Amino acid sequence: MAAAASSSTFPPPCHHLPQLHQNHTKSLSSLFKPKSRTTRFSIRPLSISPKASLSDPFVLQIAETLEDSNSSSSLKQSPILQKLRESSSESILSLSWPTRKDEPFRFTDTSFIKNSQISSISPDPESNLVDFESDGGDDTETPNIVIVDGQIVNSLSKLDELPDNVYVGSVLGIDSDEIREKVMKFVSNFEDKDLFWSLNGIGAPDVTIVYVPSDCFVEKPLHFRFYSHETSEIGSSNLPMSNPRVLVLVEKGGEVGIVEEYLGGAEDKCYWVNSVMEVLIGEGGKVSHTYVQQQAPSAAHFKWTSVRQESSSTYKLVEISSGGKLSRHNLQIQQVGPDTITELSTFHICVRDQTQDLHSKLILDHPGGVAEQRHKCIAAHPRSQVVFDGNIKVNRLAQQTDAAQLSRTLLLEDSATVNMMPNLQIIANDVSCSHGATVCDVDDDQLFYLLTRGIDLETARKSLIFAFGTEVMSRLPCESLQKKVERHIQRLLDPAPS
Repeated sequence: MAAAASSSTFPPPCHHLPQLHQNHTKSLSSLFKPKSRTTRFSIRPLSISPKASLSDPFVLQIAETLEDSNSSSSLKQSPILQKLRESSSESILSLSWPTRKDEPFRFTDTSFIKNSQISSISPDPESNLVDFESDGGDDTETPNIVIVDGQIVNSLSKLDELPDNVYVGSVLGIDSDEIREKVMKFVSNFEDKDLFWSLNGIGAPDVTIVYVPSDCFVEKPLHFRFYSHETSEIGSSNLPMSNPRVLVLVEKGGEVGIVEEYLGGAEDKCYWVNSVMEVLIGEGGKVSHTYVQQQAPSAAHFKWTSVRQESSSTYKLVEISSGGKLSRHNLQIQQVGPDTITELSTFHICVRDQTQDLHSKLILDHPGGVAEQRHKCIAAHPRSQVVFDGNIKVNRLAQQTDAAQLSRTLLLEDSATVNMMPNLQIIANDVSCSHGATVCDVDDDQLFYLLTRGIDLETARKSLIFAFGTEVMSRLPCESLQKKVERHIQRLLDPAPS
């Protein structure tokens, strides 16, 4: 076992490169002639820059193959997508593939991806549809959005019960100039983000938009189901990469629930999902966000969630993550107004050789804010690895803030690795703040109590292990989803004999 508790530094901001003079660009283009079309990667004018020779070749290869995959798609004609891709391509040149020498990744090994041949996804999921409705499509009472390899599949989605003026759909389907302008304003925000955010911006075949107008209450949560159709066999060097992207705009007084469910395919398949969700909450708005990650055991899953809260707004997140060989969630929240409420509840579980990584950053800049973060994880495999880097910063003007952070890990194998870095930085002087972190096995006193009630040792231990995560699972927004997740966790902790 390895445990650590210390402060850490978040990924450095992506500095935008200066706009090149047109003549200068043309002269550079003559030095970088496109390679033959039989070559996998080609250098195209969008990536040309004096800094290109200093960029990471592996990163450029990924970026260029993602550009090529979108070049034949009609979606490239969208001004919003074009702006996103150009901004992302510009920022990618100053970034390199993370290694253990980089502080944000010193406990997270990304060589699994680095040693693979990254391939793009075909831009039209409708041409290769399989029936995904049997995987978790049991909740027919809520609006459902099925996204395959980053694009909405309208034939499997159900959006006919939304309130008036609420828009949920592709960026191409926006018919309101007002909504289009707001989306254009926020869709390419790269402040304090990292390489994977930029790669998503280059590779996203579409942007799914959720727009909730002022004082509009969406009664039923919007249930997003994400699937990966293009995969490769275990042992293959090929790793297909998809880049789903969702932008949520909730105006003043609006309220909506969002459920993200990432569902894996066959256990013998490999793929990489690199997902981004941006959430913008207006004054007095409320967003309830559920994030369930159940990717295939050999998949890579990278997730960015960026939230901006205006005054008197509320954001609540419940996260259950159990899948993937490598899973990393970058969660960044900024309170930009007073009397703002943020609640974060996460539960990770490792039952095989896998990594579950949560990097969170919450910034409070105004008085009267409330921030509560609870993180729980079970490490149940000798080669499992847990990473928690949680940062809450209470700045000088955030007086009368109530902030609490607690991380608890249940370590069931001595050789498992747990790296915990809770960090509560307080600059304001009139606050109520606390934080704590524990790493331990099942509590002996609780075990003894159940034994004295006539429960056998194995049953008592299994009950306590499962109950460890129920504090978070009980916060899921609907009973059907809660029961579904509980059954999944039970199967992971007590698999059927082969």
